[in-house]
Amino acid sequence: MQYLHDYILKEGRVLSSQVLKVDSFLNHQVQPTLIQEIGREFANAFANSQVDKVITVEASGIHIAYATALALGVPFVYAKKKRAVTQSDDVFSAPVMSYTRNETVDITVSKSFIRPGERVLVIDDILANGNAVMGLLDILQSAEANVVALGVVIEKRFQDGRAKIQARNIPILSLASIESMENGRVVFTDSEESKMEFLTKE
Repeated sequence: MQYLHDYILKEGRVLSSQVLKVDSFLNHQVQPTLIQEIGREFANAFANSQVDKVITVEASGIHIAYATALALGVPFVYAKKKRAVTQSDDVFSAPVMSYTRNETVDITVSKSFIRPGERVLVIDDILANGNAVMGLLDILQSAEANVVALGVVIEKRFQDGRAKIQARNIPILSLASIESMENGRVVFTDSEESKMEFLTKE
């Protein structure tokens, strides 16, 4: 997705060989036109997959899941990281370790929002170690829902998230797949054009 690649190259900041900062357009400040295009891209990819619902984890996946669900014409639900006082105890839950926050949280989804047999598309902003997605997959398994696929905006292919998810036989669509970020350079892997090395803006 060249439009997304351009944003990453122009606005992204490589902080280390493991960390890409995209908070100026994706997961803190958000560019609505980009998110709209991302939602359409996912919707087009899964238009014939009979998706009943889209699911993500708060907070960085919410706007992406919304745009995708809107384009597909289906509801979306997000797993909460903190139990609200209005939320009942009748929930599915799974522990998720956050490396960026160095803590484990229990994500929860009301049992009334995921039904057995529903075909659910999982959406997230970044796939790295895959912990958040694995938590969602555990919840969907508990709910006896059918996972259509995982769609992520950015994937760090040099980390082990993909291997964990593929071990569960879940298809993965990455709109921007990054092979490496050595020496401040982003190397894309998901198209012939993007295999070239690009230098992110200083």
